[in-house]
Amino acid sequence: KKQDCIMQNSEGQTVDLYIPRKCSATNRLIQAKDHGSVQINIAHVDANGTYTGAYTTLALCGFIRQNGAGDSALTRIWDEKQRGELRGQ
Repeated sequence: KKQDCIMQNSEGQTVDLYIPRKCSATNRLIQAKDHGSVQINIAHVDANGTYTGAYTTLALCGFIRQNGAGDSALTRIWDEKQRGELRGQ
């Protein structure tokens, strides 16, 4: 007899085995086989340079990194995020 494998959390709710990520630069889905992709957590610090416990997560797909655009994409995304936060978005 074959048993179906169902992923459930402690509350009995069904959860997915794989949750895809989106590239922060291109908004493409990052496939499971994209071994060149990275996920980076950028720490938030106060005026004294002390970690506040908060962070922002950015994901870059292998396509961006392969083309050598990872650094500029990361800088552009972070600048856009900071401008958006300053405007209250």
